Amino acid sequence: MDRMNFLSFLLLCLTSVASGNKANKHKPWIETEYQGIVMENDNTVLLNPPLFALDKDAPLHYAGEICGFRVHNGPLGSGSVQFEAVVLDRSTGEGLVRSKEPLDCESQREHSFTIQAYDCGEGPDGVNSKKSHKATVHVRVNDVNEFSPVFVERRYEASVPEGRLFDRIVRVEALDADCSPQYSQICFYDIITPNVPFAIDNDGNIKNTEPLDSKRQRVHTFWVTAFDCGKNRAQADAQVVVTVKPSCKPGWIGWTKRVEYTPGSGSIPLFPSLHLETCEETVWNIQATVELQTGHIGKGCDRDSYSDRSVRRLCGAVRGEVDLLPPPSPAANWTSALPTLPSSDSSLVFSFNGSNHVAVVPDSVVSALSGDHFTLQLWMRRGGANIQAATTQTRGNRKEEETIVCSTVKNDDSYSHYSLSVHGCRLSLFYWPDVSAARPVKFLWKLEQVCDSEWHHLSLSVQFPSVTLYVDGVTFDPALIHDNGAIPNPAARQRMFIGACWEPEEKQKDILNNTIPEGKDSVRYVGGYHGLLSGVTVRPGSVEPHSVVECLYACREGLDFGDLETLGSGMKVHVNPSQSVLVLEGDDIESFNRAVQQVTYRNSLRFATPGVRPLKLTTSLRCFNEESCLSLKQLEGYLVVLQPDAPQISLSGVGPHLARPAPEFEGPRGVPLFPELRIVCSLSHAVNTAAQGMEGGALMSDAVAHTLDGCEVQPLGEELNQEGEELLVDMDVVRERGLEIINTTAYIAITGAESISVYEDVLRSVRYRLTKGSARFERRFRLSCSEMNGRYTSNELTLEVNFLHSLDSLYHPAHLMASQQQFLHPFHHAGELSGHALPNQHRNSVVPGAATVIIMVCVGFLVVMVILGVFRIRSIHRRGEGSRGGAKEGNNQWDDSALTIIVNPMESYESRMGISADTEGEGEEDEEVAESPDDASDDQRIIIKKEGRNGSARRY
Repeated sequence: MDRMNFLSFLLLCLTSVASGNKANKHKPWIETEYQGIVMENDNTVLLNPPLFALDKDAPLHYAGEICGFRVHNGPLGSGSVQFEAVVLDRSTGEGLVRSKEPLDCESQREHSFTIQAYDCGEGPDGVNSKKSHKATVHVRVNDVNEFSPVFVERRYEASVPEGRLFDRIVRVEALDADCSPQYSQICFYDIITPNVPFAIDNDGNIKNTEPLDSKRQRVHTFWVTAFDCGKNRAQADAQVVVTVKPSCKPGWIGWTKRVEYTPGSGSIPLFPSLHLETCEETVWNIQATVELQTGHIGKGCDRDSYSDRSVRRLCGAVRGEVDLLPPPSPAANWTSALPTLPSSDSSLVFSFNGSNHVAVVPDSVVSALSGDHFTLQLWMRRGGANIQAATTQTRGNRKEEETIVCSTVKNDDSYSHYSLSVHGCRLSLFYWPDVSAARPVKFLWKLEQVCDSEWHHLSLSVQFPSVTLYVDGVTFDPALIHDNGAIPNPAARQRMFIGACWEPEEKQKDILNNTIPEGKDSVRYVGGYHGLLSGVTVRPGSVEPHSVVECLYACREGLDFGDLETLGSGMKVHVNPSQSVLVLEGDDIESFNRAVQQVTYRNSLRFATPGVRPLKLTTSLRCFNEESCLSLKQLEGYLVVLQPDAPQISLSGVGPHLARPAPEFEGPRGVPLFPELRIVCSLSHAVNTAAQGMEGGALMSDAVAHTLDGCEVQPLGEELNQEGEELLVDMDVVRERGLEIINTTAYIAITGAESISVYEDVLRSVRYRLTKGSARFERRFRLSCSEMNGRYTSNELTLEVNFLHSLDSLYHPAHLMASQQQFLHPFHHAGELSGHALPNQHRNSVVPGAATVIIMVCVGFLVVMVILGVFRIRSIHRRGEGSRGGAKEGNNQWDDSALTIIVNPMESYESRMGISADTEGEGEEDEEVAESPDDASDDQRIIIKKEGRNGSARRY
């Protein structure tokens, strides 16, 4: 019974189970996301969390069991092919993900796909099976250190200069094909060649551990290897070759400290063999500045040495300028109290100390400067040498403007006022077209030239309301200021001051003309100028063209660039207006070196001012590596302008004597003094005779065309008698050529730069005239010429003019007295007249006349008798002293053994008539007389020399 019950219960259970399998109610369940790792070259994926599928129908058979997993493509449509999932235990739902083939990390390091679990359904055939949701699986392939490092290059080369330590000479590089950072990175490098003076760091940088010596070893060769972080060594080692170069000093090579310039050479290269050495340092910008210092040569540089007036004529400037600071003279005394300084170009330089140095131009000069169209020109140098600092007038802490020119001039029916001032580096022109009505206008310029303490030329052309400023020939535009505040109107009074301006009219008192004493009167002037001024002129009327201004004041020397067409690409050249600074800029060293060799010095003056010009070369480099960029020191040298070959100005064609009858000199036109004058200018220069097989040196003279700037005719001895003598010049020729003439009784001076032919024409027109009744027998003149403002002078040509008189005129008592004075003149020789041929048209003219011969003989005889008498008296006196002092004769007697007497008898007629020259020795000797022979020449001298007490005379 019990057994039957148990079987019934078992059958009931089996029936219940069978009926339960048919009810698969739940889906399997898995995690939503899995992270997997698989080793490279392996196929089993380790998931986190592990792969388990759960089903709530468990433990039912089939319905509660997991039959499998399905793998689906990932987000990119890949992954399902490489992976599969299998069930390890159907009841527990444990699964395994694996790759179908070995994975390669280097090909693909990460994989993503989805997985889904499904149960067994309701029976063995899997009917009504259910699927779980899809879970994402991320699989990362772990790398295996399967690759060794490989160097990028098998051979590395580098060159370094000797004697230096470098942080890096060359860098080697190796790569690893592994995919993971652990095995793909190079952890360290190693030099496997022993005993080399090099080291390598973990980044592959190789440096030297000691200074290298090219003489000891020129080339160093060694091997290096690399290791990855998995300690795999490189498959092949790399070779490193380091070449040691001899020491290289970066800088300019071929610099010549001294450069010589021969005047007349035109342009010469300053740096013909200069080049820059950077020692293979890579630079991307080079800038070189060449500076030529010429501030000590004249007024800032070498200019024409002619006077200002001559230069204006040569440049074609309009005439009519008025000199506001002329040389002190009785006619121009307003500059007499101003201190002057020497100037190398012979111009007059006035100094102003800012307080008591003021020039007050007289009204007679100012009255000629009316109008609102004028040109003001001046040379200016702020500060200046040898100027005592003056007490600066201030308003608060601000210095006042320094006034150069302050002027109020009268126009037709009004007064205009202007003042030129400097303040710091600013130049201002304050212009008031009508002091009674119009408002003032201020023209302002900001210029470095105003405050650099160097000489500069200012040319201010005013055509109101237009104003043009030229500084050293370069134009500068002004800034206009119309609102100048409440400025009181200047007084309607004509006046002009140089070096300061006046205070308002109510504060004016009596003033001195040239200077203001220190103390109580120092307040009557304001804005005193502190510096140097020269050549201050004003020319009313039309202004000068720009070309004329450039010609007048442009420097004749400076820096230049040879040929701009040869300038390489990327090169820039800049030259300042005064041509004293030249800047080169480029990026290519070869092009830059060629450009530097094209920098030249030019001097267009034939007679350049000799001396030294300092020269500087400043270089700046910009490199890609700014920290190790080269720094070049400034180079200093000097340019020497040699002494030019001095021109020889030769005056000829005029004989030493000019004899004409006296009536010709008394004519209305007089007698020309230099009708056949010839002026030749030549240059003598050395010739290299060694190349021609000649010994010694030689001079060659070349005739050249020159410009003279002055000639002077001067009477020798006494000045011309205004009542009886005068020198005449063709004034039409002088005015036509624009020359200036000064004709006084002491000299006649013709000045102005002109050609030699013009001066020949003018000097040939110089005539000498006497008034009737001015009896003379001779007059001597001296002629000389010069050029370059007196720098070079000619020979002095002396002309003696003889006046030939008739017998009738000589019998007049006045003529007899004049004849005595002429022949008693210490410098006259009577025989000089006998050498001239007389004109035939004067029948009663004699040479030199009977009365002249008689007077000459009588005067000569009288002179000889007086000399003999004096010697006779002295001889008698000495004999008496000798008899009284005979005991002392041995030591006190005068030794006349070496006595020499030179007798100059009167020439020509005296020698022919046998006039003797008697001399009597001193002491106890008898007189000796020497007679001149009848055939002796006019210039013969007789010398009698006593050899001893009883010696015979010698004749030389």
